[in-house]
Amino acid sequence: MIAFYVTHPQVAIDPEVPVPEWGLSEVGRARLKAIAGRDWVRSLSHVFSSTEKKTVEGAGILAGAANCGIEPVAEMGENDRSATGFLPPPEFEKAADWFFANPDQSFRGWERAVDAQARIVAAVEAAIASRPTGKQIALVGHGGVGTLLKCHLAGQPISRKGDQGGGGGGNVFAFRLSDRRLLCDWTPVENFEGKF
Repeated sequence: MIAFYVTHPQVAIDPEVPVPEWGLSEVGRARLKAIAGRDWVRSLSHVFSSTEKKTVEGAGILAGAANCGIEPVAEMGENDRSATGFLPPPEFEKAADWFFANPDQSFRGWERAVDAQARIVAAVEAAIASRPTGKQIALVGHGGVGTLLKCHLAGQPISRKGDQGGGGGGNVFAFRLSDRRLLCDWTPVENFEGKF
């Protein structure tokens, strides 16, 4: 059986609203609704989600298509960047580069990459352990911690080389539940067939 890690797609950005309260944009919602009939989505037995609004909304679309439950998991949240608040995209990209390049250090008060990685790995392991074996699950989360999880599963050091890249999110990678073997790299949800 397989776990699918799905990043939330495009969000409605509002610098006046705290980032965890941003919801999906119309484009983001449409992208997930467009894949609702895919076999891998309908095969899901359970969907876990970070507690941020955009991921809960995304998880709701997938769980609705699969007719299964959703479980919010606070520990699946994005790396804590509240110390700096909203950063304009060019400044944010530079900060993210630094975050991945210096995993043992904090960027201006951000959660360190090594700590965020330990947190997401533990949260995913706990989520997997809480469900019956032999069932496929989805984990709806964020690009930063998703990349940290993917680096861990691949047995590679923390690096932004494993990032999902631009495009506003809405990507997926998969791993086998029996041995946590990474099955594919980030793939846009529109192109992902979920067949291995």
